Amino acid sequence: MPLFRILTIFSTFVLLTSKAFAQEDSVEQSKSYMLQAELTLAETKAEDIALDLMVIAANYDPKNLKANFEAGSLHLKTIGKDKAAEYFLRVYKNDPDYKFTIEYLIGRSYQYGIQFDKAIEYYNLYKKRLQAKSNYSGKDKISVIETDRRIYECENGKEYMANPGQFSVVNIGREINSEFEDYAPVLNEDEDEIVFTSRRKDGNLNQNVFDDNKPYEDIFIAVKKSDKWADATNIGATVNTPYHDSNLALSPDGKTLFIYSDDNGGDIIYTEKKDGEWTEPTPLPGFINSSAEENSISITKDGKTIYFSSNRPGGYGGLDIYKATKDSKGEWSGVKNMGPKINTDTDDTSPFIDYDQKTLYFSSKGRKGMGGYDIFSSTMDDATGEWSEPVNLGYPINTSDDDIFYVRNKDGKRAYYSSVREDGLGFTDIYMITEPVAPVAKKDPEPVKVDPPKKDSVVVADTKPVDIKPEVKPEVKPTEPKVEKTVSPSTFIVKVVDESNQALDAKVSLKGLRDNVVAGVKQNGPGEFEFSLTAKQTKDYRLSVEADGYVFQNINVKLAGASIDPKTVNRTVTMKKLLVGTVSILRNIYFDFGKASFKTEAYPELNKLLSMMQGNSSLQVEIGGHTDSYGSNSMNLLLSKRRAEAVKDYLVKKGIDARRITAKGYGETKPLASNDDEDEGRELNRRVEFKVLQN
Repeated sequence: MPLFRILTIFSTFVLLTSKAFAQEDSVEQSKSYMLQAELTLAETKAEDIALDLMVIAANYDPKNLKANFEAGSLHLKTIGKDKAAEYFLRVYKNDPDYKFTIEYLIGRSYQYGIQFDKAIEYYNLYKKRLQAKSNYSGKDKISVIETDRRIYECENGKEYMANPGQFSVVNIGREINSEFEDYAPVLNEDEDEIVFTSRRKDGNLNQNVFDDNKPYEDIFIAVKKSDKWADATNIGATVNTPYHDSNLALSPDGKTLFIYSDDNGGDIIYTEKKDGEWTEPTPLPGFINSSAEENSISITKDGKTIYFSSNRPGGYGGLDIYKATKDSKGEWSGVKNMGPKINTDTDDTSPFIDYDQKTLYFSSKGRKGMGGYDIFSSTMDDATGEWSEPVNLGYPINTSDDDIFYVRNKDGKRAYYSSVREDGLGFTDIYMITEPVAPVAKKDPEPVKVDPPKKDSVVVADTKPVDIKPEVKPEVKPTEPKVEKTVSPSTFIVKVVDESNQALDAKVSLKGLRDNVVAGVKQNGPGEFEFSLTAKQTKDYRLSVEADGYVFQNINVKLAGASIDPKTVNRTVTMKKLLVGTVSILRNIYFDFGKASFKTEAYPELNKLLSMMQGNSSLQVEIGGHTDSYGSNSMNLLLSKRRAEAVKDYLVKKGIDARRITAKGYGETKPLASNDDEDEGRELNRRVEFKVLQN
């Protein structure tokens, strides 16, 4: 779509919003914003822009049922799926019969927000509606079978979250990720080159945008130097076209790149690197491509076998995973469906064959998952050639949303995939998965072996006769069997309350401060969360607590791990309402030294601030930047202002109205502690705060 169409829409938006803000009637303001959202959808497919406008319309008038229903629907179609429930609930409370599937949609939002008990509650309410109106045949009807599938996913989610895998899932960094969608990472065997698909504006070969007002897909590449990724760059015009281009797989030697093409219903093409340059992409030789869609592929290390997905006729349903081998002519043939051990009656896709050439990772919608696509693994038996029953990789790798494009490095110590998570820089980011190495226990020194004296031997010091007494053997008692003491997890119980000590509905998580490993959790009741601590040593964690209408909290805690004498620690977190004058320090927003650019570690805190602003539409805040006394007064004042503005700019780019945020720099004028000490002084003084101006 040409950019001038979007600019025209925004010009109309400015005129309309200026008029709306001049009016005092919030009902009319709601209608104005809703009209602009509808115009945006009519002229474009820019659902993210329409979402921002519809949310404003819904918040101006909670009884505007159409605006609130559409705000919820657009959330489910775009981002912030867990926020849709707020708008659907407004509709439901005003008119439970506004839409036949309203309870189901509320359940979907809660499922995306991993609030599984609430999701199950509303799914069951929807099932009662189905029972009461069994003759209903509207297009929006969701079957009992599909609803039961959602309930099954929620039960699975509770199980997986209570027993998470000991994985660290970390954003790969701003050198690779952008504020737009970044996904489908593939790496060479040496793990020093990564290729991925991005919808970023910078570096895109087409400066226009697609119908949804986002840049076209382009393939990007980055190399690792001294264990650090260089900034990603466009792979070039030989591979990318002016339209959508996305990569699928990279051969282990890094010389063959497989690409998805929209032609012929969806085909796989490839390009080869020769003399450091990529060749013109050509169709895959042999019988892989068909008139149906082929949309993912993986090749074995020896280059003789590929695994790919297709929805061609004759499969088990939806996308299936197939296998093919290279013949003597260098063409792919012997195409064979992987069978019911791998494929289900829904979609199974995104295969990755590991470097051992017998472990297959893939994504499925039809197995024991948490929702959307989950990643599974299956191993082939060398003797029989049979594949094992696929195993879910579990939480936190899998979530309630789609989890796909999973690949591993050659020694299995790291994996990469794309996901939507709280520390994301944009919509979808690329993450690295590692399994933390447990510290090696120090062994006690081996005892020094001393040979016992020989029987009846005597050391003679002089020539006098020595009386040798017969050896008396001690009585030998039977040895009691050694009892192994059981090591059990310690428990951390968190109660979330308001300032009147009433239990508060909240979103709570606990994650290792340094290794990013999540703790297993189950909810015991309103506002009470029980975490299971399985680490073998005392460890630092970050406790995160969020609740609608309250200041979010990130609290660092040190907790004992599993032991033969497990401990139970209780903590009550009192949440502060977002009242005018409330001030909170954002201690985890990190900047590059002497700059106003964010470090990757800052995004979890930024996104929590964003979520709080999104969930409290009337909230207006001041973002205040502060420095220590190192440097000149004028430079510190300028730096603090630039950092406050950087936070504001981030929120505005994510759809927050700029008029709700005031950015101010205080320099070194408001220290919290003495600047004479780095750890206890200057570090505390370098901070960003938000202050509630209106709510």
